[in-house]
Amino acid sequence: NNLLHATLYKNVMKRYSKFFLAWIGLALIATCATPGAFAQKASDPQHKLRLDFNRWHDYDELQVDMKAMQKTWPEFLTYTSLGKSYGGRDVTMMTINNPKTGPEMSKPAMYIEANVHGNEIQGAEVSLYTIWYLMENYGKIDMITRLVDERVFYIIPTVNADGRQHFFEGTGIDARTGHVPVDSDNDGLYDEDPPNDINGNGFFDQIRKYVPGEGTHRISHDDPRLMEPVPAGEKGDWILLGYEGLDDDGDGLIDEDGPGGYDPNRNWAADWQPNYIQGGSMDYPFQLPTARAINDFLMTHPNIAGVQSYHNSGGMILRGPGAEWQGSYPREDIAVYDELGKNGERMLPYYDYIVIWSGLYTVHGGFIDWTNDGLGMISFSNELWNGGQYFNSPLLQNQQKDPDSPIAGQKGSYFFDDYLEFGSQYSEWAEFDHPTYGKVELGGWSKMRGRIPPRFMNEELSHRNMAFTLYQADQMPKMQIHKPVVEKVSGDVFRVRVDIENDRVAPTITKRASENNVVDPDLLKISGSKVEVISAGWVANKFRPDATELIDQHDLNRIMIRNGHPGNTTRTIEYIVRGSGDITIAYESQKGGNVSTKTTLK
Repeated sequence: NNLLHATLYKNVMKRYSKFFLAWIGLALIATCATPGAFAQKASDPQHKLRLDFNRWHDYDELQVDMKAMQKTWPEFLTYTSLGKSYGGRDVTMMTINNPKTGPEMSKPAMYIEANVHGNEIQGAEVSLYTIWYLMENYGKIDMITRLVDERVFYIIPTVNADGRQHFFEGTGIDARTGHVPVDSDNDGLYDEDPPNDINGNGFFDQIRKYVPGEGTHRISHDDPRLMEPVPAGEKGDWILLGYEGLDDDGDGLIDEDGPGGYDPNRNWAADWQPNYIQGGSMDYPFQLPTARAINDFLMTHPNIAGVQSYHNSGGMILRGPGAEWQGSYPREDIAVYDELGKNGERMLPYYDYIVIWSGLYTVHGGFIDWTNDGLGMISFSNELWNGGQYFNSPLLQNQQKDPDSPIAGQKGSYFFDDYLEFGSQYSEWAEFDHPTYGKVELGGWSKMRGRIPPRFMNEELSHRNMAFTLYQADQMPKMQIHKPVVEKVSGDVFRVRVDIENDRVAPTITKRASENNVVDPDLLKISGSKVEVISAGWVANKFRPDATELIDQHDLNRIMIRNGHPGNTTRTIEYIVRGSGDITIAYESQKGGNVSTKTTLK
């Protein structure tokens, strides 16, 4: 009987196993199809707005995404235009503020801009990602929620709207500048000899010409795409003739007077120098319409305490000064910059924290010099993307040092393009009949190659740089005023002590800003309808009975603190007052916010 039962069971299961499996599958499908069945357990929580950051946005697409975010989170986001570019495009900005925690001018603000140079496009994606990430994670991640509640963010994804669009539409070779006309070759004409994409492939190719036995270069044995100089005393078969183009104005030069011809990051008032000293500076500071519009905004928003200006490339966290003759920053300010910058190196692999003039090159009239020296804002400029990230492991870095490795030197660029971007970024050498040079070959890298990360690596770049900038925003001054301690001296005379704290790295007024008198003093106010202030002073050590340092100002109800409040510091103010009833003590700081506390004299 047992054998018979086992045989019957085996036959039944064999006959109906497909049915059972199908039934289980349908049950799972039905369960998964139930709205929200696994939404929180088996996948990322659903986004309120899905945006892509593994692609590049032209100017119009940036505006579409910014407007979509403003529509999705209207209670936090304000989309505005600061002015017009030379080409008539809006310089658009997104303000992030939670009005329920106070008006924007009462809070420290972080200013973020990108794409100052038209060909440095990835900063706009970092800016978009920052807006999106803060909004998507408000109420989900405690720190993000706190940042949005405590801080204000002003974000301009593209400063150079004309240059950005020209980069996408053209070859990319002359997109660094803006489009205010400049006579670059001093012939009395403006922008009359721009680059020419003569083979129409959308790239700005190199030109090589075959001259057997008379050239300076030869085709590499490692890769026929690679040209290498011949050793001294030898002759090659090829010469390099620069990049494709035409002599549009007939002056014997090719592509020497394209659109614009200046540097948008040399037109600011800090250490501005004329064009013969600093190329691209224009005729006077703020001559460029975008610089003027942005400066007008900055001047009317003294609550801005931190600045990030995204550029590319090289992997750098830059701070000023831009020129050696400006002198070093004050010791107190260097301590703040060093703490932020060195932590930035830990957050951004392959990036180095660098002073502009000593670690990169001299810059006169630079933006972050102006915001630091002229406006008292802690200012960084991140140079996005480092080519070392193409092969970012110790094993591969060692291989790059081996001359026989397929990723050594320039060979690594071709290897990466062949195997990871499937040849999409390189145009093979091809014959072309050039109107000036005759029979030549054109070839070379896409405008997207080198200074800009591969699309599939851009989201990590966006997140890491955003994280550093949010860290800087979190370390802007944050004033706190603690509960006062009231002690009766005699009759209606009271001693009132209150601790005033800034528990962040940055001071409310930097040392350089204090030296330059560019930030209004902080104010310490006391008020009450039945209160008279007899004296006020700073307590040297509240745990010892030392005398206070009396404040010698005419109006002790409104004490000016000209040097601000240092970072990571608590100071104690002592008032001797006569009166009764309620009093309010308030601390007001342009860059540290406004806080207050109340107590009763009794």
